[in-house]
Amino acid sequence: MARRSDRIRGLGVAVVVAAVAWIGAGSFGCSSSGKGGGDGGGGGNKGSQKATAPKTKASSTQSSFGTTKEGQQVELYTLTNKNGLVVKITNFGGIITETHVPDRDGKLADVTLGFDNFAGYEKGHPFFGALVGRYGNRIAKGKFTLDGKEYTLAVNNGQNHLHGGNKGFDKQLWAGTPGEGKEGPNVTLKLTSPDGDEGYPGKLDVTVIYTLTNDNELVIDYTAATDKPTVLNPTNHNYWNLAGEGSGDVLGHELKINAEQYTPTDPTQIPTGELKSVKGTPFDFTAFHTIGERIAQTEGSPNGYDHNFVLKGGLTEKPRLAVRVKEPKSGRVMEVLTTEPGVQLYTGNHLNGSITGKAGKPYVKHGALCLETQHFPDSPNHDNFPTTVLRPGQTYHSRTVYKFLTE
Repeated sequence: MARRSDRIRGLGVAVVVAAVAWIGAGSFGCSSSGKGGGDGGGGGNKGSQKATAPKTKASSTQSSFGTTKEGQQVELYTLTNKNGLVVKITNFGGIITETHVPDRDGKLADVTLGFDNFAGYEKGHPFFGALVGRYGNRIAKGKFTLDGKEYTLAVNNGQNHLHGGNKGFDKQLWAGTPGEGKEGPNVTLKLTSPDGDEGYPGKLDVTVIYTLTNDNELVIDYTAATDKPTVLNPTNHNYWNLAGEGSGDVLGHELKINAEQYTPTDPTQIPTGELKSVKGTPFDFTAFHTIGERIAQTEGSPNGYDHNFVLKGGLTEKPRLAVRVKEPKSGRVMEVLTTEPGVQLYTGNHLNGSITGKAGKPYVKHGALCLETQHFPDSPNHDNFPTTVLRPGQTYHSRTVYKFLTE
């Protein structure tokens, strides 16, 4: 297993609409002092404008979202910026339940798939809007070796471990505190994952802060520390449809990814270890293509994109532009910037109309796309992949930002 140096590489994403040229960036790491992270940066494009709605007062409020089967109170936090954008987050799984952003005419729509009540989330769902961890994506056969010791994790995706196991971050009740910082209204979520949780070594203390800035950025900051060597790869699993949730498929969304390579997988979606060129394949999004243009060429049953892209520049100190998504009819644009070396593109292949979301809308196949910034799947079992090892005395920090504009 590749060993992590005295600087921990972090996770971050930023979405800023409207940059044609990819933004370059340098290296990124978090030291044992915990200082690190980057500002959520954005590009600028003459053809794009800041997404705006009627001016309002920025705020962070808390309300009840329901009660668990065990009788625990579940909270809902509503972040509103001065431009009228609204993001709602629950402390159950750190789930983003709603994201209301305007189209080119200023009309707001919720672009996040999910449910309008807690019961929908408690009974089970495909990670709608959730924080996933400890390890986002897959670990082969639920096993890895660290410092000569083999660890066995929960197996919950065929023969593999997926998104932290049977009860990962997405099913935990986090301690939440609403607030207002210099960047805007926020909510701070805290969780302690005990030693041995889902098979992972070490007690892990995790803090995630969601901030909605007046530059129309949804910023996600992750911080974590452990008391034993462990592996860590958290991410957010929001399902996006820029035409509005429940409005049909996203095959007409236009997509550009700053990646010249991807990680091919075996039939169980575990990487082979190869970094393969996207040139001449349906994975080449170095220029804009609609999602539906070549999706029939992808493998799998059901078919569709569910692949890790190797971002140019690898790990970076500040988030750099990784992905740009455009929805032509509404004019909504979303950019993803990240400090992470990879991003998983998932196109809602397993949605089939059987899940009814908000306002009674069924979620059809390819009814959303997920852009999960990350270290690569199964990194603990591939020495040539960027390491995900976190050691005592080190502080993991990463930043994710989603910024919305129109064109």
